[in-house]
Amino acid sequence: MNEDKARYTATATWPDPEDRLTTFAPRHDRPPAPAKVKILEVADTLFYTEGIHTVGVDRIIQSARVTKATFYKHYRSKDLLIVAYVQRRHEQAVELFEQARAGAQTPADELRALSDLIRRVATQPNYHGCPFINAAAQFSDPEHPARRAVTRHREWERAVLVDILERLSHPRVEEAADDLMLFRDGALSGSNVGDPVRAGLALARAVERVIAERSPTALAV
Repeated sequence: MNEDKARYTATATWPDPEDRLTTFAPRHDRPPAPAKVKILEVADTLFYTEGIHTVGVDRIIQSARVTKATFYKHYRSKDLLIVAYVQRRHEQAVELFEQARAGAQTPADELRALSDLIRRVATQPNYHGCPFINAAAQFSDPEHPARRAVTRHREWERAVLVDILERLSHPRVEEAADDLMLFRDGALSGSNVGDPVRAGLALARAVERVIAERSPTALAV
């Protein structure tokens, strides 16, 4: 792995760490209480499969088998739980990205590995679309904590692509990163409403076109 990748390794702490509604919460050495973990696990499943607006706090409390006092002790509000849900999904995405990139020998292979990762995720039996796109779509206000948390994840994901494209010596790094994000969104959304196999193949072709645009001096990578 190139040392530059370390700049984009998982971090749960973002600017303004005291603003718990708009940033990912900081990590702590002490493990979270089992009840807090259970609440988030239940919310993660329900939010993703049924929708954030559809699932209320009472449903989560009942499914997690905790008291209302325990819920509000750990999260204080549904908005805080939603941000924690997005953070959990972000951390899972970071881990998957790093695993996919670990075996790549070149920047081009990293892009191919990420494309393959998206294909594998989108063809899982329990796939219901991109959790970040789904979350953002349920909140019209761009300043809502959920939307801002999703934005921060996407900024991280785009930064990973910029890093790879720079090492690929792509002549239009910023534009290519925008293209890849759009291809990524299209593949994940298309897999949810259409044929995931065809969507994955289309993404792979789009990635190869971006790779082919690299500078002639970088053809060896």
